[in-house]
Amino acid sequence: MPATIVDIKEKTGLSLATISKYLNGGNVLPENKVKIEAAIKELHYEVNELARGLVTNKTNTVGILVFSIESPFTGMILHHVGEALRKKGYGMLIVDSCDDEQIEARNVKYLISKKVDGIIVLPVASRGDFLSPAKNAKIPIVLLDRSLSDIQYDCVRIDNRKSTYNAMKELINRNHKKIAVIASEREYTGRERFNGFMEAMRDAGLEVPADYQIRGTHSIATGYNGMKKLMALKDRPTGVFMSNYEITLGAMLSMNEAGFRCPDDISLLGFDDQLFFHLLQPQVYMVEQPMKALGDRAVELLIGRMNGIIDEDPIEIALGTRLQEGNSIKTL
Repeated sequence: MPATIVDIKEKTGLSLATISKYLNGGNVLPENKVKIEAAIKELHYEVNELARGLVTNKTNTVGILVFSIESPFTGMILHHVGEALRKKGYGMLIVDSCDDEQIEARNVKYLISKKVDGIIVLPVASRGDFLSPAKNAKIPIVLLDRSLSDIQYDCVRIDNRKSTYNAMKELINRNHKKIAVIASEREYTGRERFNGFMEAMRDAGLEVPADYQIRGTHSIATGYNGMKKLMALKDRPTGVFMSNYEITLGAMLSMNEAGFRCPDDISLLGFDDQLFFHLLQPQVYMVEQPMKALGDRAVELLIGRMNGIIDEDPIEIALGTRLQEGNSIKTL
């Protein structure tokens, strides 16, 4: 049978009150701490975190609410968030919103019921109403990767518009004048990257015909169908900017299927550098996000809120990116 607190009492000769106090995060005499830790190790005692949480009102668990667990970006960011939380002594409870705002709202209530100490959110919704129950329960919240349009919460993200604007110089400086865009229009990142693209084209004095503006969802299908439309145009673009990993992958699949070559027929510039793209030829020029830094800063900010170290107004942190060079863009 599993060891109990009574077994620790018999092993150490200490009172149940002293042992309970230590197990629930209280201070005890140094010599008593040594005795209790030795007994825990010898007896293989497992702390009941649920019971501890009822006493301390803390579970050492952070809820992670993600827009879609299917996204490769999500998997990578979860890895870094989880690593940062483990180093701080926290576990994580992940819930998948399946790109559905109604599921997202239910997931918030689920995390509240599980008594999480804080919540990191990669949101589906563009407005913050769904987070009101957590806010009312005084659970600290940090947005990761995406901002909300109406309510300000702590947020750690990249500067999507500036990153896209700077990356576009690679196509523009190589004399590309007919450049199309395939971007998601539903979520914050897709809209900001589209705006960065349009701003770069406008500042370069270049027009973007309506046929060159493909808007859709954060999906392989949007990239595939969007590139298919662009390749069918009589006046095809010489270059295409794609706003995320899934869209880039779909666009490349569409080109390969149609027998179009990159960069000979169409030059490509993408967003979200992933290991998969390093295995392909040509290697696509990609905007690379600082994934580890995003995860680390989000955890740092959340724990600061949970522990009362940070009590100022909501903080928004925008990190920089870098352009991962490839051979998918030719000079005209």
